[in-house]
Amino acid sequence: MLQTITHYSLHFLAPGLLAWLFFRPIWLKAWGLMLLSMAVDLDHLLASPVFAPNRCSIGFHPLHLWPSMLVYVGMLFIPKWWVKAIGTGLLFHMVTDFIDCLWMFTRCTGCCEESGIAWLCSWWLS
Repeated sequence: MLQTITHYSLHFLAPGLLAWLFFRPIWLKAWGLMLLSMAVDLDHLLASPVFAPNRCSIGFHPLHLWPSMLVYVGMLFIPKWWVKAIGTGLLFHMVTDFIDCLWMFTRCTGCCEESGIAWLCSWWLS
């Protein structure tokens, strides 16, 4: 329960704080764009099953892969505020999902070895 509350708070409330910190004059618009960036989770529809409670999104779904995240980092260097806001939202989404994966791995060690970030398992679980 605490994991779910934390996860969704990070997805919905933390972007508002980031928008306020980095896009203060237009923070509501930036927050809205960051919330829209959650559409990145549409890539979950490509998985079978669509939802698996012990599956880590990072390294599994196409828009949650490292090459995609490099594109999101690149968006931070494009001199348009709205592109930076979307890139910030996407990257923070990845951080939130990553935190969720780490939390899940503490109670499901086999999940870590089967995930797209298995390289992290020996370090995190030691």
